[in-house]
Amino acid sequence: MIPRRRIWLVPALLLTAIIVPFLIWGDAFESLLSMDAMRVLFEKNLRFAWLIGIALLVADLFLPIPSTVVMSSLGWLYGPLTGGLIASTGLFFSAYLAYQLSRHLGRRLAVRLAGEESLTAAVEWFSQAGGPCIAISRCLPVLSEAIACLAGLSGFPQRQFLTAALFGSVPTGFVFAYIGHMGRKDSTAAIALSAIIPVLLWFLYRRISSTKARQKI
Repeated sequence: MIPRRRIWLVPALLLTAIIVPFLIWGDAFESLLSMDAMRVLFEKNLRFAWLIGIALLVADLFLPIPSTVVMSSLGWLYGPLTGGLIASTGLFFSAYLAYQLSRHLGRRLAVRLAGEESLTAAVEWFSQAGGPCIAISRCLPVLSEAIACLAGLSGFPQRQFLTAALFGSVPTGFVFAYIGHMGRKDSTAAIALSAIIPVLLWFLYRRISSTKARQKI
């Protein structure tokens, strides 16, 4: 029988696959996509700056893109509302892509590495804690991609995933866009705020869903 602890092979490999590019190319990307460089890039491509911003946030799934710089630059260019909407869209599609790729392409590999029993255990764990983890992870580098992939591998319900990803992406996108609009560089408060709000939204959503379910009985 395959021990359930082998399920941790999957997130360990996911984190390794995500962290290694940061270690190899992280400094280069931070230099190439600094705040000043990002603003120059957007100014030179004003017509498609919004699309470039979304593409960069989605590419963060595969490359060490400084997503907070991208979101802040969108807020600087478009303002806190439009910039926040664009940033939120990019974060959401990044999560959705990670989920779908892992759900349809990665499950067979995960079964080989960890075993079907371990994936079943992951499903049980995600059914309890997956929502808050997905929501709060959208403001965290590296972990956001890893948890979205784990959600797909474990078969976490798509509707719940999309809800949690939305609750995490929207506050994060708008907070960092606001910071970029105000010209502030300290993101400590932003990370704290964009971590608390998604969790509160998720628990509110679950409470409302549970209430509606009881009323139908």
